[in-house]
Amino acid sequence: MADRTEHLAGMPPPEMTSEGSDGRLVRQVRRSLVLWSGGTTLLILVVLGVALYTAVAGSLASSGMAQLDARMNEIRIGRAGPADVSRFGFIFGGQGSGTYALIVGPAGNVVSGPRIQRPPPGLPDEGGIAAAAISGRDLRTTSLGGTPVRILTETMQVDRLTFTVQVIGDRTAEQQTLGVMLAVLLTGGLIVVLVGFGFGTVYARRALVPIRESLASQRAALSRQREFAADASHELRTPLTVIRSSIDHLIRHRSEPVERVGSALEDIEAEVRQMTSIVEDLLLLARSDSGAMALERVPVDLGDVVVAGASALSKPAAERGVRVEVDAQPAVLVGDPARLRQLVMILVDNAIRHSPAGGRVGVAVRVDAVGLSLFVDDDGPGIRPDDLPHLFERFYRATGAPGGGTGLGLAIAKWIAERHGGRIEVVNRVEGGSRFIARLPATGRSEGSSNGFPV
Repeated sequence: MADRTEHLAGMPPPEMTSEGSDGRLVRQVRRSLVLWSGGTTLLILVVLGVALYTAVAGSLASSGMAQLDARMNEIRIGRAGPADVSRFGFIFGGQGSGTYALIVGPAGNVVSGPRIQRPPPGLPDEGGIAAAAISGRDLRTTSLGGTPVRILTETMQVDRLTFTVQVIGDRTAEQQTLGVMLAVLLTGGLIVVLVGFGFGTVYARRALVPIRESLASQRAALSRQREFAADASHELRTPLTVIRSSIDHLIRHRSEPVERVGSALEDIEAEVRQMTSIVEDLLLLARSDSGAMALERVPVDLGDVVVAGASALSKPAAERGVRVEVDAQPAVLVGDPARLRQLVMILVDNAIRHSPAGGRVGVAVRVDAVGLSLFVDDDGPGIRPDDLPHLFERFYRATGAPGGGTGLGLAIAKWIAERHGGRIEVVNRVEGGSRFIARLPATGRSEGSSNGFPV
């Protein structure tokens, strides 16, 4: 269409600007989704890892403590004193196996015996002895010669004398277990986080496909809206110009009789009818775009609708010297009778306009296993291949198209067909002219046909 609004020089078109903004928005959303996915996975792993590490460390500590208590109970039950040191030193087997016990006498000396000649370096633990002297019991973890240990210290009364017993447990295996578990948690957690980020990226892309499609459809709708407004303005400009010119003529000849200025009134009437038709079509398309147009859904025989619609156009056909031949099988579908009649009249009126004087317009309805089809043929020059892809676009007028149309009729026909679950197409006939075909789903099938129309 002519008179389209051009963009300012050096300024990108709104579609490009919108597309770039939408692309940035999609990338930001995708990045946020990936970060949220990976961050959530990392947080869950950290919480689970800390909980697991704490639980295992507590379990190992409880096990080590139980081992020390078992050895201490064994010594307590035996009432070990200076004369009985057989229960001290290293022990193997039993609940207290793997522990080392020693006794400190009232004078602070380590009691010796057959199995204990000299305690290992760093023993006894003086801090544990001092704490046990106050509270009677002390438990602490420390290191002896680089070896992690747990030391339990208790005081005991033997023959009215206070002795201090220390039981030492090696924590090397416990520390190694915790170290291995920590390494597994860190390595496994890192792998899981990386996999989580990878899956998050994949799913974010998939999740954003509908958003990208929605943004693309919104851009397309906005573009169509701009074109629609520009085309509507262009189409309305011509009748408004004619009306203004006619009114100026009437004003200049306001004192003359109506008979002398009647042509101006006729022009105004014709252009008002044209504008009314354009506005009604625009209103229909606008309501269809907004989803506010509801169709009636009742059983209707398309054959009856075709006969009635074609009959209504018999007068304009006769004025052009075109004959309309109807061959319609009974064909039942669920739809809106008024819109289906409008579909028929749009296609038949278009065929009449493109047929030469003495030409023929053939209208037929056929039913098959797939559905039902409405055929409208004309004897016109046919449609140029360049025009075929654009024929159902709004306001599209092919080169050499007859006057009087609005460029909206075929777009409305396409909308009606699609709203009824069908489609519309156009082909050039081998024998000349064009054929419009509206294919609709049928809800019932009836037999019987005349043979006046070759399909």
